[in-house]
Amino acid sequence: MLSRSLRDFRRPLIGWTIGIAAFVSMYLAIYANIKLAPDVYSKAAMAKFPGPLKDLMGGLQDLTSGVGYLQTVVYQLFVPAFSTACATIMANRAIAQPEEAGTLELVVTLPVDRKRLVLDRFAALVIALAGLNAVTFLVAFGVEQAAGADVPFDRMLAGQTGVFLLALFFGSVALTVGATTGRKNVASSIVGAWAVLGYMIVTIGKSVPAISWLKWVSPFHYYSTGRPLYQGFPVGDYLVLAGATAVLVLTAVLAFDRRDVGV
Repeated sequence: MLSRSLRDFRRPLIGWTIGIAAFVSMYLAIYANIKLAPDVYSKAAMAKFPGPLKDLMGGLQDLTSGVGYLQTVVYQLFVPAFSTACATIMANRAIAQPEEAGTLELVVTLPVDRKRLVLDRFAALVIALAGLNAVTFLVAFGVEQAAGADVPFDRMLAGQTGVFLLALFFGSVALTVGATTGRKNVASSIVGAWAVLGYMIVTIGKSVPAISWLKWVSPFHYYSTGRPLYQGFPVGDYLVLAGATAVLVLTAVLAFDRRDVGV
């Protein structure tokens, strides 16, 4: 079942891996030109941008510094968003999509334990996302070094690990909703709403007392607050993401085991 799941994930995984790697390569390659224009991209220049826009982009750090550029352009929003989208698509292919297509009914009639099926699909999701993030990390590290960004290896590894855990969390949300409802559109909608609102809460919303406390339910709080590119691995925050993912997978296992899939 694990190998079958990996085959099912193959097309979106390859496509998103190539796309993310191309995006990272393109934007990091121009850093060499960015750092030569401090009057346009320095911290003082970034301070001229409106506060909400700066918050939305994580503060718009000094783009002439390697870590500031990498954080703003790669790890603040775009790569986490792309990785989350890929994780959601693959998680939907695990249960919800085949159930809507009517092929899952054939699988559950086989002598395959339902709990094992969900766990194998989740294991395939972990392996696929690990591969995606490994390629992204190697490309990002190689290009940023060639462009003269000189961000330490361990700091970049910390940042990429956060992307992996964040995407895995949202993929687990999609997997759990799919295992509970059998509907991929419901799963995608919940992931999309949680991701967008969660990001807004920890960026623009951090200056709004009425909603700033909601940061505790935003996965992005545990992804970005520890500033891994600047300070290294935020172990506590990453453990929260991993723990929440484990709870979601357990919920998916129990929900799918008890639900009628039409057989």
